[in-house]
Amino acid sequence: MSAGRLYYVMGPSGAGKDSVLGWVREHGASHGVLCAHRYITRPAHAGGENHVALSEAEFQSREQRGLFVLVWQAHGLHYGIGSEVGHWLARGADVLVNGSRAAFDLASARFPALQPVLITASAQAIAGRLSARGRETEADIAQRLARAENYPAPTDSMVIHNDGCLAEAGAKLLEAIRAGH
Repeated sequence: MSAGRLYYVMGPSGAGKDSVLGWVREHGASHGVLCAHRYITRPAHAGGENHVALSEAEFQSREQRGLFVLVWQAHGLHYGIGSEVGHWLARGADVLVNGSRAAFDLASARFPALQPVLITASAQAIAGRLSARGRETEADIAQRLARAENYPAPTDSMVIHNDGCLAEAGAKLLEAIRAGH
């Protein structure tokens, strides 16, 4: 059995990463594709993302025990990807993780065969999604849109445009993985 490949999903806030990953979570297992949960020091009901909520103390305890393969901080929260990902890869599963630009270099060092994936959308789609989720002010949305315009992605990134139907974006991602992008 050959090892699986890690797909490191990035993109600007509001591009629909969580939605695309949710679609793949529902449709990808039969194709040997698994989506890792992120462990976050955010309450479970905080909306938008399927994650494992941890207190700061529990996060720190898990990190000290080496239970994460990747950790980073953003927006005042701690994020982690569990060490189970390594087991899944060793058993031939392709694994998608919802990563961060801040942790990309570390992820690349730990997983040299990693495939970067950029999920992107038009400024109009991003603005609408950010507004609909109700977590950001208009000024916050304007700042996120400005950052999205200059979102740097590795040159070898697989790019998925998520402006239209969610199923189309999810299917494109699965097709690219099956084709061994």
